[in-house]
Amino acid sequence: MKRKSLLLLLFLICSIGINAQTEKELLGKWQLVKWTHNGKEKDIIKNFKTDEVYQVFLDGNKFESVIGDKTKKGKWKLSKDNSKLTITSALIPAKFKILSFDAQKRVIEHATLGTMEYAKKE
Repeated sequence: MKRKSLLLLLFLICSIGINAQTEKELLGKWQLVKWTHNGKEKDIIKNFKTDEVYQVFLDGNKFESVIGDKTKKGKWKLSKDNSKLTITSALIPAKFKILSFDAQKRVIEHATLGTMEYAKKE
């Protein structure tokens, strides 16, 4: 019984450490590298007229959407369990489900837009 309790405690401590890093890992510049909608891959260049499509997450929950030479500013927020990301730009919140997320790759899903995969840029 003590062993199970110790393992559970260790798991909880590790989970807290992982969640605490997630917001920090989100900070930085992320490039859209793959986009699928209704099971079909979308052509990023055809849709945006460039492959320079970025999400930039800054300290203070500030956000920038960069498409080519155009930038829109907004705010971002992660849910407490790090499973949902809300980006507000022009007073309109967009809610994303986080499908996977690590220091170099992030995959999010939007009910209307589909699934987007981003790669971290240095």
